[in-house]
This record gives sequence, structure tokens and C-alpha cells, in this order.
Amino acid sequence: MITETFPAISRVFHWLMAVLILAMLFIGIGMVASLTDYHWLVSIHKPLGILILILTAIRLINRQLNPPPPLPADLPAPIRAAAIGSHLLLYGLMFAVPLVGWAMLSAGAYPVSLFGAFVLPPIAPHDPTLYAALRTTHTVLALLFFAVILAHIGAALLHGLVFRDGVFHSMPRCTE
Repeated sequence: MITETFPAISRVFHWLMAVLILAMLFIGIGMVASLTDYHWLVSIHKPLGILILILTAIRLINRQLNPPPPLPADLPAPIRAAAIGSHLLLYGLMFAVPLVGWAMLSAGAYPVSLFGAFVLPPIAPHDPTLYAALRTTHTVLALLFFAVILAHIGAALLHGLVFRDGVFHSMPRCTE
């Protein structure tokens, strides 16, 4: 049974990013569902995506400096592999979704303005065909991200309610 917990800074990053990413996913859904609010939502979506990208890099550095508690020694190999793989996938998507979004906007010749006149440089050439491909890719990756987040929540509940192996209690919580 695990008795260690994540360091406080790791818990802050976890919950901050959980809120930002879920907000981003719902804003993205709102963008495609609402013509009335589209421009307002896009004006939030772009800088929020870049913030998530920056925080992901910082969080990855923090994870190297403050490693998570070890998984239980008696955790079956397939579950251990799934835990490691899902975390790699989560981090990969935290990088990929905003980068593909930025590249998509670059290919569409849309500026990525963060605040005021501060605009990020394009990271892909202006190309309508590339824009269309990246738009589809961005959508597919965002939906995959949402599915992986649901699996992550499900795994946390499985550890807490079924396995009762201490993993749930080692996970970042706001209450500690």
C-alpha cells in the first residue's frame, strides 16, 4: 500500500491544469456549437491553449524534479503498463493538442494573439489544405484527450473504490 503523496507543487499543477484543460475542451465544443459566441470563445481558446502548452512544459520539468510516488509493488504488470502508458499519452496530448491548434491557425493565416498586440509567430506555412488537415487532427486529438481524461478519472476511482491499494490517496488532491 502506498503511503507517499505527491509534492504540494505537483498537486497545484495537477488541479490547475485539470481545470484549464476541461475548460478548454468545453470551450472548444462551444465554439463549434455556437455561431453567436464563436469569436468570443476563440479569443479565450487561443491564449488558454498557449498557457496550457507552457504549463505542460513547466509541469514536466516539475515532474522530473519532484517524481511521483511509486506505484504499489504488487500492482499487476498490465495495470502498471496501462498507468505508465496513460500518463505518457496524457502528457503527449497536453503538448500535441495546443501545438496542432497553433499550427492549424498558422496554416489558415489566423494570428494567435495572446493579449493586446502580442501575437505569436506562425509555426506552419499558410496552406488551406494543411489547415483543413490540421483542423481535423486538432478535433480528433481533442476528442481523444477527453476520452483519456475520462479513463484517467475512471482509473483513479477504480484504485480508490475497488483496489484500495493506496494509489487514490497518493493522487493529487486539493485538500492536502
